[in-house]
Amino acid sequence: MNDSAKTLLLVDGSSYLYRAFHAMPALTNSKGTPTGAAYGITNMLKRILAERAPDYMAVVFDAKGKTFRDEWYPEYKATRQPMPDELGVQVGPIHQLVEALGIPLLEVAGVEADDVIGTLARAAAQRGIHTVMSTSDKDMAQLVDDHVTMVNTMDGGTLDPDGVESKFGVRPERIVDYLTLIGDTSDNVPGVPKVGPKTAAKWLAEHGSLDGIIANADAIKGKAGENLRDSLDQLPLSRRLVTIRCDLDLDVSPEDLVPRAPDLERLRELYSELEFKTWLAEILEGEDAAPSAPAGEARYEAVLDAATLDRWIERLQGADLFAFDTETTSLNYMRAEIVGVSFAVTPGHAAYVPLAHRYAGAPEQLDRGAVLARLKPLLEDPARAKVGQNLKYDMSVLARAGVRLEGVRFDTMLESYVLDSTATRHDMDSLALKYLAHRTIHYEDVAGKGKSQIGFDEVAIEQAAPYAAEDADVTLRLHRVLWPKLEREGALARLFREIEMPLVPVLSAMERAGVKVDARLLAQQSAEIADRLVEVEEAAYREAGRPFNLGSPKQLQEILFDELELPVIAKTPKGQPSTAETVLQELALDHALPHLILEHRALAKLRSTYLDALPACIDPQTGRVHTSYHQAVASTGRLSSSDPNLQNIPVRRPEGRRIRQAFVAEDGYRLLAADYSQIELRIMAHLSGDEGLLAAFEGGEDVHRATAAEVFGVAPADVTPDQRRNAKAINFGLIYGMSAFGLGRQLGIARNEAQAYVDLYFARYPGVKAYMDRTREQAHDTGYVETVYGRRLYLPEINSRNAQRRQYAERTAINAPMQGTAADIIKRAMLAVHDWLDTSSADARMIMQVHDELVLEVAVGALDEVRERIVALMAGAADLAVPLVVEAGAGPNWDEAH
Repeated sequence: MNDSAKTLLLVDGSSYLYRAFHAMPALTNSKGTPTGAAYGITNMLKRILAERAPDYMAVVFDAKGKTFRDEWYPEYKATRQPMPDELGVQVGPIHQLVEALGIPLLEVAGVEADDVIGTLARAAAQRGIHTVMSTSDKDMAQLVDDHVTMVNTMDGGTLDPDGVESKFGVRPERIVDYLTLIGDTSDNVPGVPKVGPKTAAKWLAEHGSLDGIIANADAIKGKAGENLRDSLDQLPLSRRLVTIRCDLDLDVSPEDLVPRAPDLERLRELYSELEFKTWLAEILEGEDAAPSAPAGEARYEAVLDAATLDRWIERLQGADLFAFDTETTSLNYMRAEIVGVSFAVTPGHAAYVPLAHRYAGAPEQLDRGAVLARLKPLLEDPARAKVGQNLKYDMSVLARAGVRLEGVRFDTMLESYVLDSTATRHDMDSLALKYLAHRTIHYEDVAGKGKSQIGFDEVAIEQAAPYAAEDADVTLRLHRVLWPKLEREGALARLFREIEMPLVPVLSAMERAGVKVDARLLAQQSAEIADRLVEVEEAAYREAGRPFNLGSPKQLQEILFDELELPVIAKTPKGQPSTAETVLQELALDHALPHLILEHRALAKLRSTYLDALPACIDPQTGRVHTSYHQAVASTGRLSSSDPNLQNIPVRRPEGRRIRQAFVAEDGYRLLAADYSQIELRIMAHLSGDEGLLAAFEGGEDVHRATAAEVFGVAPADVTPDQRRNAKAINFGLIYGMSAFGLGRQLGIARNEAQAYVDLYFARYPGVKAYMDRTREQAHDTGYVETVYGRRLYLPEINSRNAQRRQYAERTAINAPMQGTAADIIKRAMLAVHDWLDTSSADARMIMQVHDELVLEVAVGALDEVRERIVALMAGAADLAVPLVVEAGAGPNWDEAH
């Protein structure tokens, strides 16, 4: 090939359509629309454009309708399955993306994409243009010659004539003969039965061509020869079907297929709709190198004098709603100092008031105390409506500065979360990109990255002001987009107004209250576990017959599977025996060493995650641990916590329960722990309306004992401990969508025995089975499930073609309404308790929320009153078809209270 020759790149769009669909995970946008194939094809096109920069290019798709091959052979492609719905909905957007990228798109009625590509390749060769065919279709190999090469951009393989021979065993000019012999099941083209690629290549090597094979058919022995002779009549048709036409009368020539500059505006729309955020950000960054104005016309100002501040305060006083944000020295709300504040009243116009920027040459700034005093009446006025992004943080920071933030009506993080908890991250940068198609100024843009990053108080005001003012402006803009969406979904707006927003000040107060932790006791426990770890290590060495690194998967593989020859339960993606926890748990049922390894892992994690980490979280000023509660993380509505994470302290192990002993009350106080009993089972009874479950809870029975009596057909008094344990596993297993296989594994019984238990359970509790079937059906129809209070959980993979993902989504569909309703109920309880404590003279405060449990710190003299009231308030937090039961205990530490 002449290096100076121009290049025509022809992409087999139809081939890649299916290839991308099956290769990519089941991606969807927030509306549940599949996007995986569109992403895969776009990514391939962007890459090939960048790498090859062809002179001419086209993406060729099959047109709808029949072709000339259907006329020759009505059964042509008759066995091909219809295009999956998840792919069909992506064809239109894919075509739009191709055109927006500036690439000519071809669809020619009555012929296939292969024929269009063949015709253009031959025409290009006559003009001295080299053609590169981007395809994964083996049929296209027949077109390869000195002027045409074949590239599979999915795996990077390139085929010239020698490459074709190496791959298929025949030269390109014999590919038609080769395909005729082997046939094509995907296109329903008949070949010679039992003749595969190796036999076809062998025959062609021996006889030169298909005609040579036909001429010598009588001499070919065995069953294959017999099948060949039986197929002689249909071979000419098969040859016609697999031969790509190169003589079509097309309206375009290779020179017409010049790529254009991408249509950035159209790409921006498509990327935004499909939620291809990285590519959207690239476009936006290119459009606006200093991305300070969402619409390109924002006015942001730094407030450096009293007159300008007066003008802004006047605007805030006259506003129906204003956006507010703080800039600080730390993400830790207990240590953060206010550096400045920003606000916006109308989109596109915002201000930043710098208060504590400390760097060489910094201009004189307004006094922080004086500004906060001026703003205090506005910020503390409950009638002045405010909107923010993650305002709980600002609320806590302001509280430490003596300002009680009131009138918080909206939080864009929570608006996004309530609208769709699974759709996206709910940080402002992600939301701005998704809903405003705007790339915000990132913190790293003004403060730097990594070790060179500076504090915000060191950022020059010239850079700080646009960044901070944009935060307020974008927040206001986001609210104007998100709130109407919530209002259109009445139940979601109600959930936002009645649960999520009122909870913000409750969580802020809990976080600032914190909980006292005994660091000395944790250190003692850590030392004890260190000794125990040494004992476990030595026992493991004895079992293994030699010392080894218990944390090394490679050494574990050698000892467990090579030296001790334990059975291989599962393998890693690289084919090595797996030492994952689930594998070790199964091996530990029969072997001592895997049990010791699991014991070592559990103890080591307990020590590093809690015993050694918790003391570092104690605030030096308060002597207490102040976690951060997150409303917008768990998809089901449950709260999560971090720094430290209080939700996952293990309580099944005695060492884990001992950690709770280090959570202590102040002198003169006790910890009161109030916990819902079997709340998710009660919600199951409510949602399913099953008469048996309802009766068990209504009568105050031990529901696990009642279930065991039903399933095993015995009187409640005769239920054995093992039967109750099995019934408990069934009750909770079904809530979490556990299969018979999973249940059998948990109980240590055969799968068919576990399935018999499940069948018996459903026979005794038919309402539960009906609820599960009904919920799955609703999820498949709507793409989401709801809690009792209207919280919605979207399930993007509920109709996935991947059975494993689809089944996981179905299990989630059954569990989410129960777990989500439980989350809503505990939040409603927290609001009720907070309101009572606010108006009561009782000396008590909420300090922790963990799963279905509330923990309060209560003065000893108020303990009886508070316990009685808390139990009543929590029990009354929901009106279900069965009573809510609350168990409450008190003690000097969390373990004794629980």
